[in-house]
Amino acid sequence: MARRAQGTSAGLDRERIAAAAVALVDRDGLERFGVRRLAEELEVDPMSIYHHIKGKAALLDAISEAVLAEVATAADDAQPHDWEEIARLTAHGYREMAYRHPRVFPLLATRAQTSPVALTALERLVTAMREAGLPDQVVADAPLMLFGFLNGYLLAVLSGGSGQVSDMPAINATAYPTMAALASLQAGFGSVEEFDRIFDTVLGGIRDQADRRGTR
Repeated sequence: MARRAQGTSAGLDRERIAAAAVALVDRDGLERFGVRRLAEELEVDPMSIYHHIKGKAALLDAISEAVLAEVATAADDAQPHDWEEIARLTAHGYREMAYRHPRVFPLLATRAQTSPVALTALERLVTAMREAGLPDQVVADAPLMLFGFLNGYLLAVLSGGSGQVSDMPAINATAYPTMAALASLQAGFGSVEEFDRIFDTVLGGIRDQADRRGTR
């Protein structure tokens, strides 16, 4: 298949490149992703991509930003003001995005997310928390607490990278009787119900810290 001449823009822009890169990772996974394969997909010379995005690291950041924009769009449509509503809406949007892009998701969990779309979402949350009178230290800790849970939980349930939830392994009741006795309470692994239940615990921890420290 013929390519365009080296260095020509080929009608590309950052958004088109990022969208194609997301689709490629969704299909083939991160381990097979590279600038040359993306160029082949777009039918351009790799230099045409470098004209818009400077290197593979920047391209991975563009992929992250593209899928995070899906979460931001959902939050913008709802526009809640209460910090817990913002946190819950963001968490559900993040979960839904992860299920749509399970092969992209490890990028979000393993790379610092400092794009404008990521920082805007965090700014909205921490502003609402401060306006509600939560202590500054609690507000400062909240993003790491929330996304530490979200990233760890979603990596666990989507560990197969297929968008299908991995099954919980069977537990040997003789060796681990207490764990086996609790197994029925862990049914629905990866379900919305389980997600909400555990996320409520995370939010409860933030509220508890705020109560202990008092308002600003």
